[in-house]
Amino acid sequence: MKMTADKSLEKQSTGYRRWHDHYDYDVPISVRYPRILVHDILQIPANAHPDKPALLYEGKEMTFWELRELVLRFANALKELGVKKGDRVGIHLPTCPQYLIAYRAVLSLGAIVVNLNPLYPAHELIIIAGQTELTTLITIDKSLPGVRELCRACKIPLVIVSDSGDFTLEGSQGKTEKLGEGWHWFSDVLAGCTNTDLIRVEISSEDPAAIQFTGGTTGTPKGAVLTHANVVAATVQASLWAMPRIKLTPVEKLSTLIVLPLYHVYGNLVSNWALYNCATQILVPQFNIDKLMELIGSMKEISYFPTVPTMASAIMNHPKAREIEIGKIFGVMNVGAASCPLELMQQIKNAGIFLTEGWAMSETSCTGTGNPIMGARKLGSIGIPVSDTDVKLVDLEKGETEVPLGDPGELLIKGPQIMKEYWNNPAETANQLKDGWLSTGDIATMDEDGYLYIVDRKKDMIIAGGFNVYPKEVDEVLFQHPKVEFGIAVGVPDEYRGETVKAFIVLKEGETATGKEIIDFCREKLAPYKVPKIVEFRESLPQSAVGKVLRRELRAEEIGNKSNK
Repeated sequence: MKMTADKSLEKQSTGYRRWHDHYDYDVPISVRYPRILVHDILQIPANAHPDKPALLYEGKEMTFWELRELVLRFANALKELGVKKGDRVGIHLPTCPQYLIAYRAVLSLGAIVVNLNPLYPAHELIIIAGQTELTTLITIDKSLPGVRELCRACKIPLVIVSDSGDFTLEGSQGKTEKLGEGWHWFSDVLAGCTNTDLIRVEISSEDPAAIQFTGGTTGTPKGAVLTHANVVAATVQASLWAMPRIKLTPVEKLSTLIVLPLYHVYGNLVSNWALYNCATQILVPQFNIDKLMELIGSMKEISYFPTVPTMASAIMNHPKAREIEIGKIFGVMNVGAASCPLELMQQIKNAGIFLTEGWAMSETSCTGTGNPIMGARKLGSIGIPVSDTDVKLVDLEKGETEVPLGDPGELLIKGPQIMKEYWNNPAETANQLKDGWLSTGDIATMDEDGYLYIVDRKKDMIIAGGFNVYPKEVDEVLFQHPKVEFGIAVGVPDEYRGETVKAFIVLKEGETATGKEIIDFCREKLAPYKVPKIVEFRESLPQSAVGKVLRRELRAEEIGNKSNK
């Protein structure tokens, strides 16, 4: 039964939003968030399930209590080395136990984590270190050449180095001496401190917890400042979105597979979610599809698997997927970081896996919208806003006027998980954050139930011969081709049309195809002005740290090629 206009206005005035009717039965519209700090979350599983494995990593395991002890030892050691409240500490580590230890140790001192990709080239590290004035860097030995170049350009008083298995109390057995003055080995720092007392320092929920760098619309790195309150709110929001309850898994068996990098906001949220829910983290430091399938096949059950479309596609299309009966292993697969093609979504559901797709950003602490687990599901939708989160769609020109229901507009979002600001960048903060509303740069539509559909990124929209082309729509068609493993559409310069559509294609293993074959396929499913005019086949496509295909890099490459001719 439809609401009358008056009734609808009455509900809007009381804080009701049209999507609230579609929340799962036990998901609250609003939450009283715990007034704890991010590092305090570890106390929950350490107290409730001290002997349960907190993590599994390359055949080794560590209990929640052991993790707590190592965090406190490392925090006290960092304090002795001079790390203090407000210091910016770069964590330059892959997905490994050392990250979990360092992250919470740094936060317990009131210092601010600056998350860094270990694969960043030196010049990118120099930009970020210069912006944040790092006083400490915790890094991995494989990145030492770039780190030494960084330290020549920026004075960083304290550097701590680790290797992949260096999270024990055995010490480095002489490795520190080879590093240089002011440099320490991770296990030596751990072994050299036996103090496991809690750090006494006054920290507010509104103090910064992390600086999460994002390229933004200009490509210039911007550091989103996430407070302790932001990260805790996001953790609770994600936890309430019914993830732990899909297979009614007893907490003793609850687990999550983390192939995502922990330094990325997505992986970081999942790690905090795992601690909050007493789930074992199965850490995988590097994505290798064959090794990953072996690991998955050895597990009886994985409650929650957060992933990205490229990784999900590789898993679902792997020959072992059917052999190991992958649908019996995964409880929930959550696809994020990039839009999931509809064909892939159907493939996952056909395997018997609960699938959720959501949307978030670094600036939103990695929560924003999600599909309800037990509510109405709408194919292609990123779902509805999570608890305490409001959204609106505004015109693409000025970003001020809300568009009619069903029309595309820029997505604006507001909630307790929204960043405080961009680090030392008041101009960009003022540009993107107004009265608590964050301008996302994503173009979306909303249906009558409040479900959102991402049309595309505002900056990615192609204007070909005066027509607006949303690349995501072309991507969906490319993915339907039976020979295509992954396809992506990009707007490239064209003298006649201004821009034209180019498709970059990765074929499935053993397949061959021609550009004409791809174009003819698209002609059957797209309006003429949306059909790719150029097709390029590649063995791989440029990806971000979490496996998101980087459309902007392909476009920049094309623009560079044009200018060089």
